[in-house]
Amino acid sequence: MASALTEKLSRLVKEIRGQARITESNVADMLREVRLALLEADVALPVVRDFIARVKEKALGQEVLGSLSPGQALVGIVNKELAATMGDGVVDINLAAQPPAVILMAGLQGAGKTTTTAKLAKHLIEKRRKKVLTVSGDVYRPAAIEQLKTVTAQAGAEWFPSTPDQKPVAIGLAALDYARKHFFDVLLVDTAGRLAIDEALMLEIRELHSALNPVETLFVVDAMQGQDAVNTARAFKDALPLTGIILTKTDGDSRGGAALSVRQVTGAPIKFAGTSEKIDGLEVFDAERHAGRILGMGDILALVEQVTSGVDMAAAQKLAAKVKSGGGFDLNDFLAQIQQMKQMGGLSSLMDKMPASIAAKAGQMDMGRAEKDIQRKQGIIHSMTPLERRKPELIKATRKRRIAAGAGVQVQEVNRMLKEFEQMQDMMKKMKGGGMMKMMKRMGGMKGMPKMPF
Repeated sequence: MASALTEKLSRLVKEIRGQARITESNVADMLREVRLALLEADVALPVVRDFIARVKEKALGQEVLGSLSPGQALVGIVNKELAATMGDGVVDINLAAQPPAVILMAGLQGAGKTTTTAKLAKHLIEKRRKKVLTVSGDVYRPAAIEQLKTVTAQAGAEWFPSTPDQKPVAIGLAALDYARKHFFDVLLVDTAGRLAIDEALMLEIRELHSALNPVETLFVVDAMQGQDAVNTARAFKDALPLTGIILTKTDGDSRGGAALSVRQVTGAPIKFAGTSEKIDGLEVFDAERHAGRILGMGDILALVEQVTSGVDMAAAQKLAAKVKSGGGFDLNDFLAQIQQMKQMGGLSSLMDKMPASIAAKAGQMDMGRAEKDIQRKQGIIHSMTPLERRKPELIKATRKRRIAAGAGVQVQEVNRMLKEFEQMQDMMKKMKGGGMMKMMKRMGGMKGMPKMPF
């Protein structure tokens, strides 16, 4: 997310931390660099001016000048004001209404509104234990209605049918009536978008809002839009009483300006951020943690959450018990470890949440190539017989050629994968009988290991 902005600000953070004393001169130099970084990231000019003024006022105050570690104090101020610009911690979605709670999704075409509707449905089902119904009011694009039907099924919610010859208000009221009669907790209404803001769109969505009286009106905005996001946000704010914002495509190569601009322009809190194209790629937006990511400090809490939610604890405990009891670590176990990595969102998703200093070292790897390498390893193991997976020592030259042909790779790649498996097998043997602590101590003493910047 916001890679260019993160790179510039994390470099500045490093420089500021090295300052023995904070003076008006070096504060002015630092703020000039911050201003340029924000403008290049497509942050709206009024937002930049306000942010710089707040940082300058606090940076030149006694809080920093009298600090024993002024560089750290100044970084703290920049971090705090970045978070304040994007919101105030976490603002949860409001479902305090007589069921069904109606949530209206608004935004331009292409912002990812339909997919985000399904992602939100999945979030409400899994995190809030709600019974969710979705409906499409986009009568101009029949494909949008079918798309919502498909992604709603993936989310595990129920879809209410609509057709292009119906009026959006009639569709919304029919869905609301159905939701009441069938005891749904939440009704998510996907609305029509346009390629640009026009009066017909705004009139239609105002009528729909008036008829349904939603408890939440969420503005879905593409994080890659830059300055256009500000104009769009302002137009929707004037047309509707927005209660929240969902940023989509925050995993893309965006300059990050939307996250810093839309909240201040609309006055509505950012409630969610789309983190991937997957149906579970939606996370509750935390302004403080997001500010840490932008400053290159990473988001260790999000990383821990992602890892723990992706790990099958029962399978992990079963493997631990197997290794402890002396059971061999075979290729089925190796495959399970590879699949766990995929469930956690892959390498690039994990690296996005790491502190910049660690991510930079890992960034020397080609993440796309690393992900493909993981897929190839899966293909190689899938080309083996059940017996070969249980007893890898049986895999000799003839078998290797057959496995390579089945996986569509060279024999050398099969050899490389088997060597990596043997290294992990050796590691597992050392973990047996208390050897794990010794191994951890050895790893802790390894030179060149990246240190956390905290």
